Amino acid sequence: MEKAQLVVGFIRGTHGFSGECKVESASGEYEHLLDLKEVTLVHGDQQREAKVESVSLGNAVAYVKFEGIDSDEAVLKYRHWGIKVPRKYCKPLNKDEWYVEDLRDCSLIYEGKDAPATLIAPGSKYAVVGTITDVMEGGGGNLLEVSLAESCNRKVLVPFNKEFIGKVDIKNKTVQLMHLWILE
Repeated sequence: MEKAQLVVGFIRGTHGFSGECKVESASGEYEHLLDLKEVTLVHGDQQREAKVESVSLGNAVAYVKFEGIDSDEAVLKYRHWGIKVPRKYCKPLNKDEWYVEDLRDCSLIYEGKDAPATLIAPGSKYAVVGTITDVMEGGGGNLLEVSLAESCNRKVLVPFNKEFIGKVDIKNKTVQLMHLWILE
């Protein structure tokens, strides 16, 4: 099930004294932020609906003015908060791109003769070796944080590239692992 709203950016600080915020895009792209009208500001369990008065783009930053946030002091209360919007306002995806929110909670599956028999469900052709809990940026690219099925507390990082990851099926919430040894 796709999430209805996704985080598109983060409030990083003030821009001037009239309540304008510096916003960092979650995707690294900014053009899609120009269409924002209403958003949800989120921080942990806290959230607040906000109307967007204006958006302008700078160099690797967006300057956003929210209705009712009218001073630099008011902006600072929302520093580090995320900006959630309906999926239709998110950066459009290209082939072989996925939203991090859609990858979270996907089963990491492995199909092969060396698949652990204890992790293969009856009638299934693959083993569920873990669950993706997050996606992180690493020096060589993105890493999938995986909570292993065989261990309650053990997590591993798997490079999110074609050498280690096969088919990504968001509809069925599965991501194919190409090599078991990467989990060791």
